Amino acid sequence: MKEIKIPELAESITEGTISEWLVKKGDKIAKGDPVVELETDKVNVEVNSDFAGVITEIMSEEGDDVAVGDVIAKVDENGEAGNSAPAEAAAEEKKDEPKAAEEESATEDKQGVIASPAARKRARELNIDLSKVQPVDPLGRIRPEDVEAAKANESKPAPSAKKEAPQADKTEFEKPVKRTKMSRRRMTIANRLVEAQQTAAMLTTFNEVDMSAVMKLRSERKDDFLKKNDIKLGFMSFFTKASVAALKEFPLLNAEIQGNELVEKQFYDIGIAVSTEDGLVVPVVRDADKLDFAGIEREIVNLGTKAKNKELQLSELQGGSFTITNGGIFGSMLSTPILNTPQVGILGMHNIVKRAVVMPDDSIEVRPMMYLALSYDHRIVDGKDAVQFLVRIKQLLEDPYDLLLQG
Repeated sequence: MKEIKIPELAESITEGTISEWLVKKGDKIAKGDPVVELETDKVNVEVNSDFAGVITEIMSEEGDDVAVGDVIAKVDENGEAGNSAPAEAAAEEKKDEPKAAEEESATEDKQGVIASPAARKRARELNIDLSKVQPVDPLGRIRPEDVEAAKANESKPAPSAKKEAPQADKTEFEKPVKRTKMSRRRMTIANRLVEAQQTAAMLTTFNEVDMSAVMKLRSERKDDFLKKNDIKLGFMSFFTKASVAALKEFPLLNAEIQGNELVEKQFYDIGIAVSTEDGLVVPVVRDADKLDFAGIEREIVNLGTKAKNKELQLSELQGGSFTITNGGIFGSMLSTPILNTPQVGILGMHNIVKRAVVMPDDSIEVRPMMYLALSYDHRIVDGKDAVQFLVRIKQLLEDPYDLLLQG
C-alpha cells in the first residue's frame, strides 16, 4: 500500500485547502495522474500520484485544510479498478474461517447491539460502551478490532481549539443570514491587506491626468497596431511604460526594506492587479523595461486570461517590484490603493470622466480626465519624491509620443 502525500509546493507555501477530488475510491490511476486540486494562498495546483494502482482510501474531504507531508489518499499497486479496498478484501479472505465462527456466535443484547463474545470481553477490559462503537461490518456486527478503534478514538485529543475559536466571535442575528466559509485565498488577501497597513507607514498622494493625447494616439494607431501585432493597443501599456520611466528617475519607489537594509531593485517587474472570482491576484510582467508596447499588451492579456482560468503558476505571481491597479474598469473615480508588500509603491488608475478644464490661456475645454493615486511607504519614500514621481507619470501620459520613442 502506497501513500499519496501533499508535496512541497513552494518556499512560501506550506498548506492548502482541498478544492476538488479528481478521483474517487476504487478508481485506477497511472503514475503522474492528477488526483486532487489544491487551493493555496496564491494559485490552485494539482497534486499528482507518484504511484500506479487503485485508490483504496481517501483521507481528506473537499474543504479540508492540509499541510505539506499530509497523507491524503492510499493506493494499492496490485489492486483492480472498481474494487474499493482490494488489500482489505485479500486480508479478509485469509481470515474467512475464524471470522465465520466468530460471526455465528455474535449475539444481540437488550440494547440491540450485535457483538461477538470476544468483542464484548474486550469492551469490558477497555471500559468501552458497545452502543457507542461504530462497526465496520456492513451487517452491524461489532468485532474486537472495532472496540480497539473506538478506544483509540476515545484517547485522541478533543477537536482543536483552533477551529472552535472563531465560534466565540459569531454574532447571532434575529433575521436570516447566510454563512459561507472564506476561501483560503480570500483569507490570505484579508490578512495581507491588514499586514500591509500595520507594517508600512502608508500614505497616498493624488494627481490628475488629461488623457486627450493618449486617446488621440490610440485612435490614430489602433488599426495599424492591431494589424501589425495581432493585439489591441490598450491603456495599460501606456501606464506601464510611464511607470517604468518614472521608476528609473525615482528608484526608491522600486525598492524594499529587508531587515536593516534598503534594497534598490535594478529590474522592472511590474505587477498588474487582476480581479478574479476568488479575489484579487497580481501577476507580474517581467522585464517591462525591455518590452515594447505590443509585448506589454500581450503579456497583460496572457496573464489576465490565466488568472481568470485559474492557470497561473506561482512563479508568475512572485517577485514584482512595483504594482499598477485599475479600479477604473469598475467605475471607480478615486481610491487609495493598499501596498502589495514588500513593495513600497502602487499606482492606482481610475475611470476617465469628461470634465471642464481651465486651459493655460484661461479658456475652458471639456477634457477626458483621470485621477491617479500613488500609495507609498513613507519609511523610505519621502513625500517630495512621491509627488514628483506622480507628476512625472502625468507628464509622460500627457505627451505619450516620448513613450513611443522609448520603445
